[in-house]
Amino acid sequence: MKRFAIISLSVTLWLASSCSEQKAAETVTIDPDSVVVNVAVMPTLDCLPIMLASEHGMFQRAGVQVALADFNAQMDVDTALTGGSVQMAVSDLVRAERLKREGLKLDYFTATDARWQLLTNHSARIKQLHQLYDKMMAMTRYSATDMLGDLAVDSAKVDAERVFRIQVNDLNVRLQMLQMGIMDAMLLPEPQATAARNMNAYVLLDASEKFDLKLGAVVVREGALTAHQKEALTKAYNEACDSINANGLQAYHTILAQRMGASRHTLDSLPQLPPFEHVAAPRERDVQRAAEWLTKKKEKANVEKQNI
Repeated sequence: MKRFAIISLSVTLWLASSCSEQKAAETVTIDPDSVVVNVAVMPTLDCLPIMLASEHGMFQRAGVQVALADFNAQMDVDTALTGGSVQMAVSDLVRAERLKREGLKLDYFTATDARWQLLTNHSARIKQLHQLYDKMMAMTRYSATDMLGDLAVDSAKVDAERVFRIQVNDLNVRLQMLQMGIMDAMLLPEPQATAARNMNAYVLLDASEKFDLKLGAVVVREGALTAHQKEALTKAYNEACDSINANGLQAYHTILAQRMGASRHTLDSLPQLPPFEHVAAPRERDVQRAAEWLTKKKEKANVEKQNI
């Protein structure tokens, strides 16, 4: 009986050991450097280096796996970032600083050379900023377009309450509203601004240039990248910028057409733009101005709420 108990115990220990070894063998260690980096992009020209690096294998050759997620509205990009379905996104400093205030931990991967123009519907006959009085201006709240719109109205000394800000998040819808004469004015990036000019829209203000603001940025969730991934992303991004600067936008019409929906007429009409810059942190003064504007916006909203 004693011998039987010893044998039973031995068999039990052997089975337990065997199961443990099997579980250990089934455990797979994932190399964090091999995890795919999901990047949210918009159909805008500041996304071209990332699109080019992805489609021409630059990311892969640098040693990082990247998957692009296409969006037409910045709010959808924010949702993807907040929910964690993407780790990086092309955005702007205003939206990024607001997300950070809401508790999302973000780092800046690089500034971009995104720029916005304030354009008006030709049938609205608006040629001066003060003529925005009682007009509708399309923008996205708490974004670069919101901030630049405020600055434009303030500079014209127009009663801010009499310029009606209409939130139109989808860039394609915003452009269509201008084309159909539904909206009087709007802030657009490239290549949408060029498409609008080709529709006889009037450039009321080159807002980014006028106010000396570089608000474009690529953001990344804090801790989402390994050192190797960040280095590889930087290498590929810089390579893409060099390629665009050397070959010109004309060499990448296919990407511009497929990824941004730009027509041949728009592509042929794109203006000469400054060179695409290598990875570099946003200018501190731009981050500060975005943060200060957000603070003022919040204070104004609180005052309005109290007066209701």
